[in-house]
Amino acid sequence: MQARSIALALIVVAAGLLAACDIETTVEPTLTSARPEAAESDSGKPLEQAEVVRVVDGDTIIVLLDGREERLRYIGIDAPESVTPDRPVECFGNDASAENARLVDGEVVYLERDVEERDQFGRLLRYVYVTGPDGDLVMVNLQLVAQGYAEAGFYPPNELHSGEMFEAERNAQNSALGLWGAC
Repeated sequence: MQARSIALALIVVAAGLLAACDIETTVEPTLTSARPEAAESDSGKPLEQAEVVRVVDGDTIIVLLDGREERLRYIGIDAPESVTPDRPVECFGNDASAENARLVDGEVVYLERDVEERDQFGRLLRYVYVTGPDGDLVMVNLQLVAQGYAEAGFYPPNELHSGEMFEAERNAQNSALGLWGAC
């Protein structure tokens, strides 16, 4: 876990340096041992397979899971609001929503539970993974934080990946990535 965190930090620093040189880059934190066919995450928790029907905003999606459409809220992150009724779009809200759509819209995703099944609004709570170009699973929650599209959040008792999330947020802040440089 520490080696993965160090690798993530190096990737984020390199991305910041490349961004300063006007070179486009994408930070993709991956779980190299977790593959779709393994049906479990690095934490050993089983993964559920679902299809993304629609992206709601930067931290919420609609998935087709077991034949039912479910509203799903990403665990451990908070993206700027872009669709809250009677409130203006927050700084970087549309960007966060667009990045989330780029990552997951129409994709098959793999879902990891933490402690709680649902939040107080009835939304599923999950860590969401997509298959990266090399076949490894990429945690979308973590990638959104690492690129500065969302903030890490502490939501006990759902803390399985909170350390990784806060480390990614510190790196994004230090590199002024995304909302940390724009807002």
